[in-house]
Amino acid sequence: MLQVARLAPDLLSEAGERVIRFLHDQFTEEGGARDRAGRTDLYYTVFALEGLIAMRQDPPVPNVRLYLQRFGDGDGLDAVHLACLARCWAALPRGSLNPDTARRLASRIEAYRAQDGGYAPQPRASDGTVYHTFLAFGALQDMGIEIPNPEALARSVLSLQLEGGAFANERGIRAGSTPTTAAAVTLLRNLNAPIPPAAGEWLLRRAHPKGGFIATEQAPLPDLLSTATALHALAGMHVPFGHLKDESLDFLDTLWTGRSFCGSWADDVPDCEYTYYALLSLGHLSLA
Repeated sequence: MLQVARLAPDLLSEAGERVIRFLHDQFTEEGGARDRAGRTDLYYTVFALEGLIAMRQDPPVPNVRLYLQRFGDGDGLDAVHLACLARCWAALPRGSLNPDTARRLASRIEAYRAQDGGYAPQPRASDGTVYHTFLAFGALQDMGIEIPNPEALARSVLSLQLEGGAFANERGIRAGSTPTTAAAVTLLRNLNAPIPPAAGEWLLRRAHPKGGFIATEQAPLPDLLSTATALHALAGMHVPFGHLKDESLDFLDTLWTGRSFCGSWADDVPDCEYTYYALLSLGHLSLA
């Protein structure tokens, strides 16, 4: 994802400087990036770091390193924030994370491996979810760790496909969503597992007439998360979406605040997460 997001500055042109300033401004005195309420948070730190890297800028490494060191090997963090801690370290220069700490962090992430081969929000769960599997896989991959038994992980993801091509996040859910389906497709591609063609067709049908992608069949408005993840998954499947380029660029333009991006037409609070999704979208659209 980050490699494609690096193409965004070519479309942003002079506006790129304002995005860079916005992302730098998200870092607090603690060293991490602020959430939508202004509190320093690991989750948002991931997007601020990767946003700056996408904009071909160096992040504030010394302060971020001090912030991350407070978490040690992740003891006490939940599955999501363990993955975020790993991704933050991966965004810093190689060798920033002590190897012993890295091994313990990876072990904590692996503790969330479910019995079906995926990853779950709780240790020793019977079934994995697409979301937690996506986070854990990406975190371990960023740390350079080979995923044990990738075949079981792929089977766990494929077991969540629904009729019509979409993927559910977890067992028992009967409706899929764009971000979940896109995450499943991306996981399967990285695992060299077969991707059901119906998934790409389902994603294309989530394109909104006025640009962007909607999250579910019933969603009234497109949003940046769905747009970025759908474009990334379609590109990975080599499904053409050039016919959506102009409308998608117009959609992104409506979310531009002059410094950053909001998540949808119903959202007026810009943050580094949605700004990163805008960069990812722009990167893919630059290639369409």
